Parts: sequence; structure tokens; C-alpha cells
Amino acid sequence: MIDHSHPLEQVKALQKKLTRFLMMYKFALHEVETKIEILQEEFQLLHDYNPIEHTKSRLKSPESIMKKLYRKGGIRSLEDIRHTIHDIAGIRITCSFISDIYRISRMLQAQKDLKIISIKDYIKNPKPNGYKSLHMLVEVPVFMSDREELVCVEIQIRTIAMDFWASLEHKIFYKYNESVPERLLADLKTAADTAYELDTKMEQLHHEMEEIKLAHQHAGEGEFQLLFDNQKLKIPDNLLQLLSGDEKE
Repeated sequence: MIDHSHPLEQVKALQKKLTRFLMMYKFALHEVETKIEILQEEFQLLHDYNPIEHTKSRLKSPESIMKKLYRKGGIRSLEDIRHTIHDIAGIRITCSFISDIYRISRMLQAQKDLKIISIKDYIKNPKPNGYKSLHMLVEVPVFMSDREELVCVEIQIRTIAMDFWASLEHKIFYKYNESVPERLLADLKTAADTAYELDTKMEQLHHEMEEIKLAHQHAGEGEFQLLFDNQKLKIPDNLLQLLSGDEKE
């Protein structure tokens, strides 16, 4: 309740409190983004393949938070919000193939400073409307100047086809103010199934291409190159011998 005898001071105090609240989620999001960027670069340097096509992060606005509060009800403090609304900070990871989704999920689960709160697999168990994605809710430690905060971040991992479908579905629901005609709902479900068939077929083609690539590597002349920072570096024979000696030890 605002003290009207000192309205300016009260408003400033509320602004500071809200800023600190949102700041925690912003920093938690940065932590997760950094982890994903490291994985991207590691894959590019060591495996010559990056399973992450792109990422997109977002922080819910105070207005969006309030809309969700009205739907849930019974929330009276910022602490209630923290324990009730878990998607204030969110990041979406878009992959090329379905297998990449589970690969990235396993890597994130293996990071000791991330506490896995829940995992919802809407790929193996799609929503009735056809929505497919893997949702991870993680708790991230954020170190402030005076304390450590554990902050929830929602991570959504999906393929390009799944992301395209979800974007289209969102636009349709927004246009019809969530009252979508049954015919369009049926078409959306059919489109979701078609997108999944495309994902499955592209995964199969990917495996076949990897087998062909591996066969060509074995048939090469034996010249070794290292891809580092988008540069192909030739490895001298004496360095190869030195590396081979390290492995034997």
C-alpha cells in the first residue's frame, strides 16, 4: 500500500524493488545464454558441426506478468510471483534435427550448476493441438553484490519445422483472439503432423550424409587439417607424432 504522505519516495522504493526483481531474471538469462554460446563454439571447433541453428531469449514485461497473475489469482507479493510464475525468463533453442534436441538437453542436464526442476517432452507426448517441443525448467545461481539468488529459467528446444509451426499457430490465435474456427484447428494439427514427418525424413538424410562423409574421409590421402576459428590449419607431421606420443603415455 502506497504511503500518500511521501508518494515520491514510495514510488522510487517500488521502482527499485521491481528493478531488482527483473534484474535477477535478466542475469539468469545471461548465464544460460553464455552456456549455450560455449556449447555452440565447442561443437564448431571440435566436431565441425553445430547442432544449434539459433537462439532467442526473452524477459516477460511487467504487463505480461500481471496478465498471467490475473489468470492464476491468489498472488500477493513478488515472492509469490517467483514461486508461481516460472517462465519470466525464457530462451528458445532451435536445432536442425530431433536428435540434436535430446543431445543438447543431456548436455545442459550434465552441468552441475544448473538444477533441473522439470522436463516436459512434448515431442514424445505432443499437446492435443499438435504442438511439439522439449521444455526444461532450470534453476540458475545468480551472484549479486550482497547475496546469491536461485532463479528459474525456462528453456524450450525444438527443430526449425517445430518452431515455424509454433510461430504460425501463435499468429493465428492472436488474430482470432484465441477463438479459432474448428476447421483451422484441424488444419493446424495436420500441419504439425506433416512438420514432424519432414523432421523424421531430414534426420534420415542427415545420417546418410554423415556416412558418406565418413567414407570419403577414410578414402583420403592422409593430410590432416584442423578447423579453428573458421580457418583450416594444416597440421605438420612432427606435431602429429608428438600428439600420438602423448596419447600412448
